[in-house]
Amino acid sequence: MTLTSVQSIQSTTAQTWNRIEEPMWQGSEDDIRKGLPFNLLSPTWQMFLMGDGAPTRHLQLLTQSEISVDVIAMTNIGDDDDNAPSDISLIAAPRIRRQIFLRSQKTGEIFSHATSWWSEAAMQKYLKDPSLPIWVSLNQKYTELYRDLKGIYKGACPQLAQSFGYPETQEYWARHYLLWHGGEPITMLYEIYSPAIGKYLGSSSL
Repeated sequence: MTLTSVQSIQSTTAQTWNRIEEPMWQGSEDDIRKGLPFNLLSPTWQMFLMGDGAPTRHLQLLTQSEISVDVIAMTNIGDDDDNAPSDISLIAAPRIRRQIFLRSQKTGEIFSHATSWWSEAAMQKYLKDPSLPIWVSLNQKYTELYRDLKGIYKGACPQLAQSFGYPETQEYWARHYLLWHGGEPITMLYEIYSPAIGKYLGSSSL
C-alpha cells in the first residue's frame, strides 16, 4: 500500500489520535538523560524506551519476527497544533498525521501504537511509502538521524484496550520525540507500548 498523493490522505482533523491523557507519571528530557529509578522502569525497558535506536528494528530483534506496519489513518491537519506536544511547532505546516500499529507477523500481537506528524514536503521526500517502517524508508536513502527524546509517560489509554487486548484500566508506557536530519526536524512521533513486549524485556519495573 502506497499513500503518496494528497488524494490518498484524509482532509479532516475530526479524527483524534491516541495518547496518555492523564499520566500517573511523566518525565522530562532531563529525566531521560539521567535515567529513571529501577522500581519505576527496569534497565531493559529503559534501554528500549530511552535509547536512540529504531523501535521497529528493536522489536524485530527481540521477537525474531518481521514487524508489520498497519496504517490506521493519514490525516491532513494543515497548520492545526492537533493537541499534540508543543514540539509540533518545529514541524512545518501544512502537516500530515500518520497513525499506525506495529504488529508481529509471526504471532499477530500488536506491540505498539504510534502517531507521527510530518510536513507534506518531508513526507514526500522521506516516506514515499507510509506502509513501510520509518527506519526502513530512511535506511534506503542512507539518511543519518538523531533521535531527540522529549518526554516519557506512564498511564492509561482506554481507546487502545481492544487493540492491545488489555483492560481499559491497564497502564502503558509512552514517549514522544523528534527525528532530526541535517540540522532539521523531519518528524515528531508519539509512541505507546503494549505490555506484551514484557515477554521479551521482562517486567517493566523491579
